[in-house]
Amino acid sequence: MIDRTPPAIAAFLAREYQAARAAEDQAQIDQSWHHLERAHIVAQNWLKAHCYSHWRMLALAYRQRDWREVIGQIVRLALAPLGNLTGGLPVGNSGRSDVSAFARMEIPSNLRTILHSTQRQLNRKKYLRANSLQWVVWSPKVKAAYLG
Repeated sequence: MIDRTPPAIAAFLAREYQAARAAEDQAQIDQSWHHLERAHIVAQNWLKAHCYSHWRMLALAYRQRDWREVIGQIVRLALAPLGNLTGGLPVGNSGRSDVSAFARMEIPSNLRTILHSTQRQLNRKKYLRANSLQWVVWSPKVKAAYLG
């Protein structure tokens, strides 16, 4: 399985992880968890990014000496690859140990926008690859209009 996190998603995740660390540095632990949960929701579709989100949660839980969360994150780190490989991930799950690892949750609208935008881009790339011979006869102007 090839796991290529789209650049827009990778950039979003980097911003969330940076915000989480900044919040932790200012002793705003709830805000730090908030950013890590947002990152987890967005990262779920890509194995490497998904596992990394749990790793970051595990690290924060360890630094806070929250042993219940540490155990929960270790379990989730073990389950994440299986969920990604089978497609059995609970959509919108925050990734924290205070909710079931199998519970589906509502995706916040701003995160839904990011995910839908990325999905449209991925679908367009798949379409372009599948129909690459058609591009030979299209002018650059037509291509630019389609690609935006």
